[in-house]
Amino acid sequence: MRKNIGAMRNPEVKFTEIFINNEWHKSVSGKVFPTINPATGERITDVQEGDKADVDKAVQAAKEAFKLGSAWRTMDASERGRLLNRFADLLERDKDYLASLETTDCGKPFKNALEDMEMGIKSIRYFAGWADKIHGKTIPADGNLFSFTRIEPVGVCGMIIPWNFPLLLMTNKLGPSLAAGNTVVLKPAEQTPLTALYAASLIKEAGFPPGVVNIIPGYGPTAGAAISEHPDIDKVSFTGSTEVGKLIQEAAGKSNTKRVTLEMGGKSPLVVFADADLDKAVEVAHFACFVNQGECCCAASRTYIQEEIYDAFVQKSKERAMRKIVGDPFDDKTEQGPQVDNEQFIKILDLIESGKKEGAKVECGGGRLGEKGYFIQPTVFSSVTDNMKIAKEEIFGPVQQLIKFKTLDEVIERANNTHYGLAAGICTNNVETALMYSQGVRAGTIWVNCYLALKPQTPFGGYKMSGQGREFGEDALHEYTEIKTVTIQLPQKNS
Repeated sequence: MRKNIGAMRNPEVKFTEIFINNEWHKSVSGKVFPTINPATGERITDVQEGDKADVDKAVQAAKEAFKLGSAWRTMDASERGRLLNRFADLLERDKDYLASLETTDCGKPFKNALEDMEMGIKSIRYFAGWADKIHGKTIPADGNLFSFTRIEPVGVCGMIIPWNFPLLLMTNKLGPSLAAGNTVVLKPAEQTPLTALYAASLIKEAGFPPGVVNIIPGYGPTAGAAISEHPDIDKVSFTGSTEVGKLIQEAAGKSNTKRVTLEMGGKSPLVVFADADLDKAVEVAHFACFVNQGECCCAASRTYIQEEIYDAFVQKSKERAMRKIVGDPFDDKTEQGPQVDNEQFIKILDLIESGKKEGAKVECGGGRLGEKGYFIQPTVFSSVTDNMKIAKEEIFGPVQQLIKFKTLDEVIERANNTHYGLAAGICTNNVETALMYSQGVRAGTIWVNCYLALKPQTPFGGYKMSGQGREFGEDALHEYTEIKTVTIQLPQKNS
């Protein structure tokens, strides 16, 4: 950790315009929108508001950069990898500044923003290594034929990024897309555009050709919708709510049936068995629920505890939540910052009230913290049942639901009783129990005696209404490539 974390407070905002063709532009409409510091509720700066007209310009630039004969399409694959590594070098050079910008814009503690930076840098480096290793196969086709496959980029890729992990999720999408040779039009969340815009300047500094990466700040119903509907965008990658993901999939189908990758909501279960190390399990469950102010798509927002240890687990979870330090995100001791904006703040408080009304017991927290900024008390509910609103809906805030269960078969069925399937966890010292649970639960990732152990090498994505497609790992590359089969008739053999 940095010796003088307070020195990172109030970073200078250097870029607020739209980035197209490696140049900065005002919005076509002339509109701007404010971005707000959630720790204070005060405006940080105004950002150019892109909409359909700006997206059209960006798509045209991306199309030109993708044309056969362009500098990007004729570039050696190893050179694409070198550019990605250069981009990672620049992110590393400026990681303290970027982390401070992220903290100011979205409210997460600076030390956590710095961890996001480290992971984003690793992700870019991982995919840089893949750039010249994406290749096809020779196929022993029947007949006097020579067949092989080419693995080619999809084309112009639209990307829509959420506000909870802005720069990390940007790197997760840029890495595989650029390694595979695509061009990009990216919209950061309107709540948190600042780090994406600064990263655009690093894309240019790294030496990427004009038009390869274009960044359009703006609102979802205008700029985001324009990306989803655009007939010249070949693929959309979206991370965000299930509600918006449905709209994107519908728009993609109506426009040009473009390919879609969706990483959406979750109501992930974490199951704690009586044979688990109790203190470790309490800490795993606390982290799994409260990480990033609870603003995490795969947060363990349903914690099931075997009945033999339920009361002890509740007491220890309450004590842990009450020790949590909430406050100034630039204070090194802070564990939890503010929620991202007033809309999210009100939504969480409303869901907390629903839990109280439906009969769940508030062990601690349950309300606003302070009078300035969007801070919420770490909240723990016990006596929660599966039919309660807080046990079914994604809260996206620092609210833990503790639910009792008896047997493995029972808890697997209850864990699967949801529209979501993004992640799940289990704490147990029994390998057979862990394997049976991992097999039985329908979710894209299962964590055993840990949680949120995401790595660039391990694929991540959802079942059911948590989405489709994968990020991270080799599987992410498949989301940004097409398979082309080439078959050649060979000369007939002489008899």
